[in-house]
Amino acid sequence: MEEKLQAFARILKIMDELREQCPWDRKQTMETLRPLTIEETYELGDAILQADMKDIKEELGDLLLHIVFYAKIGEEKGAFDISSVINSLCEKLIHRHPHIYGDVKVNDEEDVKRNWEQLKLKEGKKSVLAGVPNSLPALIKAYRIQDKAAQVKFEWDNIDDVWRKVEEETAELKEAIALGDKVKKEEEFGDLLFAMVNYARFLEVDPETALERTNIKFIRRFKYIEEQAGKQSKDLKEMTLGEMDAIWNEAKANGL
Repeated sequence: MEEKLQAFARILKIMDELREQCPWDRKQTMETLRPLTIEETYELGDAILQADMKDIKEELGDLLLHIVFYAKIGEEKGAFDISSVINSLCEKLIHRHPHIYGDVKVNDEEDVKRNWEQLKLKEGKKSVLAGVPNSLPALIKAYRIQDKAAQVKFEWDNIDDVWRKVEEETAELKEAIALGDKVKKEEEFGDLLFAMVNYARFLEVDPETALERTNIKFIRRFKYIEEQAGKQSKDLKEMTLGEMDAIWNEAKANGL
């Protein structure tokens, strides 16, 4: 524990020095840091999907730097500092885990999640969905909305009902396509995506992770097509779909 505390004190000291002495660090504001923080978060997400522990460690460090940086700016503004940030977090965790720090009994993780949402409402949140950031990517946002609604039992009873909803939305999309109504097509396509995200939740599959893994797989196989075309001195634009598909299936057979 002492070693961890020393390491944390070291980054706080370095942050103070950078803020005082480095022209770039002095210039930064919460607003200028925001896009960089988002980028670092995605880089951490990439490292996690690649199961690259070295990169995960590095990206966690980058995110920690940002947290310390925001806290330093907050301290300069007289709004908060790193101590108040951490203590506020500790108090929230204790309050929202009465099954650990109180006498509340829970049976499983679902009870914990339901208690968490109820406590948030008692703290002044006006909606169960209030904690879902507006700026979240749509796919993640849909998952979080559905998950939070489920905590107050606003969801289908079983997975078969969810799949029937997917089929219903598919039929409605087909109807919109047949009508040629562009606005309706977009609406029904959105409804179908939303229903599929819900189905993923019932399957205990994270849709964002699943889609990103498919993206990575597609990129890997498409690059293989490009490499093979290059070895054959062929231009992709001049190749037929059948030729490219054959190479795609070769990549698939090779485990790519």
